[in-house]
Amino acid sequence: MKRRFIFMMLLFFGYLSYAQTSSELFLKANDLYKNRQYIKAIELYLNIEKSGLESDDLFFNLGNSYYKLNKVAPSIYYYEKALKINPMHQDALNNLAFAKRMTIDVIEDLPKTFLQRFSSNVIQKLTYNTWAILAVTASFLASFIFLMYYFSSSPKRKIFYFNVTILTVFMMIVAVVFAYSNYEITQKSRSAIIFSLKSEIKNAPSLDGEPVFELHEGTKVTILDELSNWKKIKLADGKIGWVNMADIKEI
Repeated sequence: MKRRFIFMMLLFFGYLSYAQTSSELFLKANDLYKNRQYIKAIELYLNIEKSGLESDDLFFNLGNSYYKLNKVAPSIYYYEKALKINPMHQDALNNLAFAKRMTIDVIEDLPKTFLQRFSSNVIQKLTYNTWAILAVTASFLASFIFLMYYFSSSPKRKIFYFNVTILTVFMMIVAVVFAYSNYEITQKSRSAIIFSLKSEIKNAPSLDGEPVFELHEGTKVTILDELSNWKKIKLADGKIGWVNMADIKEI
């Protein structure tokens, strides 16, 4: 028992030391960025990422650093990663729009159905973890209000607490449904950024495949399937083809 306690304490203090080191690296990288030493800042940010730590601010700063160096693909890639963690990161959304202006490919989105627009504008505005937290919060709130209804002696208050309980339960159910829907979308949706300056998209997963169109760095694609060193991709305008795995980087 004593050895186990010592082991757990060593792990705890090791984690604190590790977190402190990463925090120090992050602050140092921020200082380098402020002093316009973008390459050195990127090196430190990447070291933090390699250590396994992820955050929207880390990826946002990486995107900014690459943007300052006019690196189209990496800047878009890290802005997208920041938004994957925090879809409400307004600065990342704004800077992503600026970074996309540096891309060559002009791809128009296909018209979306009402449900697709609702999913994009409402359900996917928050992560599934956030929706889950809201569901749990609503459940606790519903339980508390129901207790107030149960112990209340005033008929008017009972009616009020009952109605509020029903409303809170409804909000909890909606949050659970949205959390599950968002989780399903996140698990099934795989996107990537073209990193090659120019990439030939073929009609088959082979070097002998016939080129059907070209893409350039910074373009976002959806991954549908993969075979050997090839990935089947789809563009926002509906075009489909196969790209060499070395030409893209999955978000």
